[in-house]
Amino acid sequence: MLFLLLSCCTLSFAQTDFTPSWSKGVVWYQIFPDRFYNGDPSNDPKVNDQEGAYPFDTTSDFKIHPWTSDWYQLQEYEKSNGKDIYYNLQRRRYGGDLQGVIDKLDYLQSLGINAIYMNPIFWAPSSHKYDALCYHHVDPTLGPDPEGDKKMILNEDPLNPEKWVWTKADLLALKLIDEVHKRKMFIIFDGVFNHLGANSFAFKDVAQNQEKSAFKDWFMVDSWKDVATGTEFKYQGWFGVKTLPEFKEDANGLVEGPKKYIFDATKRWMNPMNKGKEFGIDGWRLDVAYCIAHPFWKDWRKVVKSINSEAYLTAELVDPIDKTVPYLSGDEFDATMNYNFSFIVHDFFVQDSAASSVTNFDNQLKELRNAFGKGVAYNMQNLVGSHDATRIGSAVANPDGKKFSDWGPYFNWSQKSNNKQYNARKPNTIQIEKQKLIAAFQLLYLGSPMIYYGDEVGMWGSNDPDCRKPMLWQEMKYQDEVMNPDQSQHDVDHVLVNFDLLEWYKKFIQLRNKYESIRTGDYKTLEINDEQKLYVFSRTKGTEEVLVFINRGSKSQTVNNAKLQSGSFTDVFTRKRLKKVVLSPLSIVVVTNQLQR
Repeated sequence: MLFLLLSCCTLSFAQTDFTPSWSKGVVWYQIFPDRFYNGDPSNDPKVNDQEGAYPFDTTSDFKIHPWTSDWYQLQEYEKSNGKDIYYNLQRRRYGGDLQGVIDKLDYLQSLGINAIYMNPIFWAPSSHKYDALCYHHVDPTLGPDPEGDKKMILNEDPLNPEKWVWTKADLLALKLIDEVHKRKMFIIFDGVFNHLGANSFAFKDVAQNQEKSAFKDWFMVDSWKDVATGTEFKYQGWFGVKTLPEFKEDANGLVEGPKKYIFDATKRWMNPMNKGKEFGIDGWRLDVAYCIAHPFWKDWRKVVKSINSEAYLTAELVDPIDKTVPYLSGDEFDATMNYNFSFIVHDFFVQDSAASSVTNFDNQLKELRNAFGKGVAYNMQNLVGSHDATRIGSAVANPDGKKFSDWGPYFNWSQKSNNKQYNARKPNTIQIEKQKLIAAFQLLYLGSPMIYYGDEVGMWGSNDPDCRKPMLWQEMKYQDEVMNPDQSQHDVDHVLVNFDLLEWYKKFIQLRNKYESIRTGDYKTLEINDEQKLYVFSRTKGTEEVLVFINRGSKSQTVNNAKLQSGSFTDVFTRKRLKKVVLSPLSIVVVTNQLQR
């Protein structure tokens, strides 16, 4: 994806709150479907299901990859094609599906999660599914009857939404939505409205019928095939990727054909079968939002909000503040995936000798926090990793290399395939302590923290594709990781759930869910000490106040804060009254004036 960096300018303005109420301060959990849990092995993808997806190989041996295997180890079926690990990683399918997500909703509820962001689930040949064949049907291999679903889809008219069928995979998606709502949780889907896959119903028709196609005006075609003149069929793909043909745009965004299709698909998932908004998804995450002109998003928001005024719209946008403002001004999106937050956090916590100062850390947070209005600030998805970035467990194991805020160089540097020196090994004990500190800050800060699946149990992995390993589950026994990408071996890394880390995430999520001041309270910096790397802030709402003390440094220190001298503050975990705080290296202490049970 094309990411730009946070600017140094400061923008702050009064703004009416146009954002949903339920999404303010919630804890998000991001799920990559193929790698989360295989709840129904009977629907596992076959080799032909990846036709049209890189590396375009449906003839080599193929099997559903063993969930618990060593990530870099080539299996026997993979060795037969003679290709390297990175070729084969793209062919792997692990069989994660919607039933698997349903089966693990109780786990997410026990963790304290409030809302789920699903990476794409629409029919597509790749494991990531950003190359959709359509947006009105769930991938058949995510449901209970793949072959039956495919027949149903291929026999319908994609231009007539009134005749769109409901496949078994579609119905299972509706069951997922219902099960999420039963647990008083929320769920959003990933919308990739800039393009379709080359094997989509629309583009296949264009490629076959050329100018006679009913979809000829949907895509950015440079020239049509003409045997008489020798002209070739040429079109524009997203950033030159020909498997992702872009929808045609004019000054108003997407042209009428794809625009209507997107609007119809949007309505389908937000008000399925016209049964009511309570049966539909609670919002959308919009992929590469910067690739579609503003007028389209304005019109699309009107459609979404007409169905559900409390629907949540978040954009994949990593731009400077001044360029982001138009998207977050009340007539397009409610928030973004807050990569700028991640940049700031990484540069302060992950780096060691190259770390930003406490003063710079606080100033950057304030600039970002105040840039778009309070409502947006509470809704921003504050992440520290994602499916498009190195896992936080590997980030902490690679300090003082490239900075996350320098996105382009960092992206390449943090891919093991590009950088043999990148440490793709399991983080050590001290590095895990750093991850714990980052997680605690993420969960105590203003906004809506988003956890990438598996970070809470200690998963690690360099940038894409290594950040997309199969989820670690307590009931499974995993092979140790010993294999390097070149199939040489390193010392054993044991692969198992880190229960200490899991409990750490749980207790800070529970803390957030207990205290309204943490979820939607004000934020104020109380103390900064660059020399000692001390940072103290408060979260307040009404009379409830929570104080947070962070020691980013390598030495223990004692803090005698003026507020503590009143004797009215209690450690939220030990339940002891404190008049001073003792901080060990890389540690955090949280106190409150109103202890909650």
